[in-house]
Amino acid sequence: AVVSTQSTGDAEAKEWKPSLVLLRIERAATYIRWSQSEDRFAVGSGARLLSICYYDEEHDWWVSKHIKKPIRSTILCCDWHPNNYIIAIGSCDFKCRVFSSALKELEDKPEVSGWMPKLSKFGTLLAEFDTSEGWVHGVKFSPSGDKLAWVSHDSSVNVVDMNSKEKVLRCLTKTLPLLSVIWLNESSIVCGGHDNYPILYNVVGGDALVHGARLDINQKKAGGGMSAMARFKQLDDKGTDDKGTTLDTTHQNAITELRVTKFDGGKAKQFTSSGNDGKLVFWDVDVLASSIAELKI
Repeated sequence: AVVSTQSTGDAEAKEWKPSLVLLRIERAATYIRWSQSEDRFAVGSGARLLSICYYDEEHDWWVSKHIKKPIRSTILCCDWHPNNYIIAIGSCDFKCRVFSSALKELEDKPEVSGWMPKLSKFGTLLAEFDTSEGWVHGVKFSPSGDKLAWVSHDSSVNVVDMNSKEKVLRCLTKTLPLLSVIWLNESSIVCGGHDNYPILYNVVGGDALVHGARLDINQKKAGGGMSAMARFKQLDDKGTDDKGTTLDTTHQNAITELRVTKFDGGKAKQFTSSGNDGKLVFWDVDVLASSIAELKI
């Protein structure tokens, strides 16, 4: 792995300088995410461990420390807590886990919280949640860091509060498996996956997680009919009666990643979705709220 850093100075004179990263893994890397302060990043892999990488100025490279136990399978996702010292991961062993990532090498001094009641050394397991029926594809801390959401291959959406970790709010959906999750605010999340469209879920009163709305409204195209002559020509040319393969969703394949791109006043104003169809779609939260009836965000 390599980290490239842009030099300072005039715009024309700026250059990208690569630095080596010592991951020390024997299996493929599967996920990477920078921390909030950008002084470290995490790499999940098929080696059943999480690499936390930080810069070693003396040798001009990035070194890694490993979190191994009790991870028992490939890591599929991770997300940093806003305080920069706690990280959550999801893996193929049906677990969502929260670890301390405080590094003595960087002289980290994290504050205690519901996730870390007392100062904990690097790699300490702070919380573990069992999904029991599916790989954990996506995990995300809320803007304040007080809540954690994750989505699993069993088509479930899960939310837990750091002050009541024994009470996991779970919504078993009727959709295909979800792959990514983001928070719009402290009580609303958006998920996306194999159904090709983003879906809103709301935390109600801290006691329930309920389906909100599909955020991609069906857009049926006018004039989509085919005349008898055109249909006969289609059969003659291709040997098939092609009634069209375009879906009524913006994405034509699974959504693989959701990211918040504009955040103001404790609320997301814009987010993006990318998918296996090669599209990058920008979604304006205010436009969605005004165009979808009874939408509560």
